[in-house]
Amino acid sequence: MPVVGLLGVGLLAVTACADGDDGPGAGTRTLTVFAAASLTDAFGAVADAFEEANAGVTVELNLAASSTLREQILSGAPADVFASADISDMTRVLDAGLAEGAENFATNEVQIAVPAGNPADVAGLADFADGDLLVGLCAEEAPCGRLGRAVLANAGITPSVDTNEPDARSLLTKIRSGELDAGLVYRTDVLAAGGSVQGIVIPADDNVTATYPIVALGASAHPGAAAAFVDFVLSDEGRDLLAANGFGPP
Repeated sequence: MPVVGLLGVGLLAVTACADGDDGPGAGTRTLTVFAAASLTDAFGAVADAFEEANAGVTVELNLAASSTLREQILSGAPADVFASADISDMTRVLDAGLAEGAENFATNEVQIAVPAGNPADVAGLADFADGDLLVGLCAEEAPCGRLGRAVLANAGITPSVDTNEPDARSLLTKIRSGELDAGLVYRTDVLAAGGSVQGIVIPADDNVTATYPIVALGASAHPGAAAAFVDFVLSDEGRDLLAANGFGPP
């Protein structure tokens, strides 16, 4: 199930909403933001900042693999904003004519994650070929799965994979609990896990960069609020919150 968070949209958004979002006399509006699971903590921080400063619009965060969110949007699920963990999923939405003008707002990198204390003594990517270890990747259709496999291919490693999880946060949960000896997730996921997970840096020559685009969807019931949310993510304050959660600049 997607995680849901609440936040308020500021005076700019409220003014924009009045220009036809809901009509005269409308009360609280609900803005639905579809965001990659790896944005869980960062967008939670964005939510807190929005809620502290603004009122009038409630935003629900639907957090899952970008590929899952993409298919939901293409199938007609009601959404106002889409924040993807990769460009290809966003491109599918744009090519379908469901939005235009997407902008990149953050970057991320892949990192090896192991349980606290690294009980299996995982040292690097070569250990993902060890059939005696329990290792996991994100499913291939998810951005973290595509990127993880690209990293292993760059390193010339054929992995012995025990599980393919739907998104990075699902994989992180299994690593944190000790069900897996290692997995490939985002650097930001390792940071969010705190002391329950350890990260092992991947050599720069093998690693890849994930680029995150965001867009207000054309079918949004609240286009003013959707545009204001996107503007906030792209603002200095929004980017500071993303940086504090481990994301790099676009």
